[in-house]
This record gives sequence, structure tokens and C-alpha cells, in this order.
Amino acid sequence: MFVTRHSPVTDAVLKDQLWTLYTRSYARTAEEAVTHEMLDRLEFNDQLADATNRAWVVWEDNMPVAMTMIATDVRRTRWLSEHYFKKNYPKQFATNKVHYVVWAVVDPSYVTKGVSMFMARQAMAVEAREGSLLVFDMPESNQPNEQGGAAELMFRMARQVGGAHLVPLTVQRYYALDFSPALVEQQETGAQTPSSLSDSVL
Repeated sequence: MFVTRHSPVTDAVLKDQLWTLYTRSYARTAEEAVTHEMLDRLEFNDQLADATNRAWVVWEDNMPVAMTMIATDVRRTRWLSEHYFKKNYPKQFATNKVHYVVWAVVDPSYVTKGVSMFMARQAMAVEAREGSLLVFDMPESNQPNEQGGAAELMFRMARQVGGAHLVPLTVQRYYALDFSPALVEQQETGAQTPSSLSDSVL
């Protein structure tokens, strides 16, 4: 097993291999997360082509089995607010040290084989040397609570290459008002529902 680093990814065959890995790895998350976590092929290719991004790929023989994409210029991402980091982390922002994990994926067949740690030792060692503020986010399916989950895994990975603090930044929740016929009928018959109970607090 070995790791390669690419910035940018230009080889057409490698792009296809990484796309296959990406879609295999994100299949479960795409079904469990409310947000559009998975990029389409054009968006994916755009990230590979951006020279300010770093792609780290773990190989088993000639097969990519894991990869992470780290954006090194927060101003070029559409997922993070440069205004937030300019205000709250002015030193790191001014020195271009706010970096973002665009994705980190492992082939489902290799999840239990220590591939994540192997990849992290390579990628996070560079982030640690540069003193970056490495931002990452994840859906509730991977992080059901503030503690533990994938955030704890990332923290353990970081500790392998140097000192780091795990800093919670924000929480985003999604809700829906369900107007399906069954629920409307239930409300009309006088059954108590969360929405009818809420009238007393409006």
C-alpha cells in the first residue's frame, strides 16, 4: 500500500478511477444524508482540476482504495464563508492557512483495514507542518452527536502527526413540514400531533 499526491489531477485514466472510487464510497451517505453531499461528475472534475487543491490517493497495487481532497484556498470553495474565517480566524485567513477537507473517502471493502489512518498520516503531516486550520464537516449519519463519531476519528488521526485541538464550529439542522394526506386526515380527526400542540406556544 502506498500514497500519491496530486495537484492538480490531469490524467484522464486516473480521473475515471477516482470517480469510480468516489461514487462507491459515497453510496451509503447519499442515501442517508439530507444534503447533497455527493458531487456530480462535472463538480468532481472541477475539484480535481483546481491547482490549489491537494488530492491524496491510497493505492493497493494499481487500484485506488482511498482518497482525500483538501482545498488550500478557502476563497475558492463554495462551501465555506471566507467572511466567517476572516473575522474569527484572521491570522490563519491572512496567511492562507484555512484549509478545507472537501471529501475523504475509503472504498467500502477497505474501511476496516486501517486505510484511513494510513492516508491521514500522509495528508495531516503536511497540514501539521504548515500550521493550518483544517476545517471539515460531515452529515449526521457520520456524526450523530457533538462528541465521538467521525470527528473523534479525525482528531485521533491528527494526534498521530502532532498536536491539534478539535474545535466545534457550528451545527446545521434540517426540518420539514409534512403535508401528506395521512397526516392531514389525522389532524382533522382531532388526534394530537406535534404541530397542533405547538399552537399553544405561538
